[in-house]
Amino acid sequence: MRIRRAAPSDADALSRLARDVAAEPGGWLLTLGTWRSTSDERRAIRLLRRHPDAAIFVAETDEGIIGRLSLTRDHHPSSQHVADIGLMVASGYRRRGVGRALLETAVEWARSSGVSKLELHVFPHNEAAIKLYESFGFEREGYRNRHYRRGQEYVDAILMAYFVTG
Repeated sequence: MRIRRAAPSDADALSRLARDVAAEPGGWLLTLGTWRSTSDERRAIRLLRRHPDAAIFVAETDEGIIGRLSLTRDHHPSSQHVADIGLMVASGYRRRGVGRALLETAVEWARSSGVSKLELHVFPHNEAAIKLYESFGFEREGYRNRHYRRGQEYVDAILMAYFVTG
C-alpha cells in the first residue's frame, strides 16, 4: 500500500470510492449514494493541490485507490491551529491498517502545516471507526444531536479530536 497526495487523474477513482461507500447499507457517509461528479472532483483536487490549508491523500494498492483522507484547516483566526479530517476506506480493505496509515499521514501533514489539533465527526453507530480513532489517540469531545441531515432524517455525530505533539 502507498499513500500519496491525490492527483487530478484520481478523480474518477475517488468519486467511485465515495459512491460505493455512500451506497453501503451501514450509512457511513452523509450522502445517500451520491457524490461529486468526476469533473467536480477533479476541480476540487486541482484547487486543493494549490491550497496550503487543505489536502487530499489517497491510499492505493496495485488494484487501485482503496482509501481517501481529506484535511482542511479552520479559517477562523482563533482556531487556525485546528484542522478537520474526513476518512473513508473501501469496504474490502477495512481493518487492515489502511485507516491507521491515513491517520498517520494526517498527523504528518498537521505537523508540517502548523496544525496542533485534528477533529472529526463520526456516527455513533460506526463502532469500528470509533474503536480505530480511540486506539489511535483521538478523544471524544462532544455529542451533537441531530447534527447532520442525511436524506430525510437527522443523524447524530460524535466529535473527536487528536492533539498533535512534536
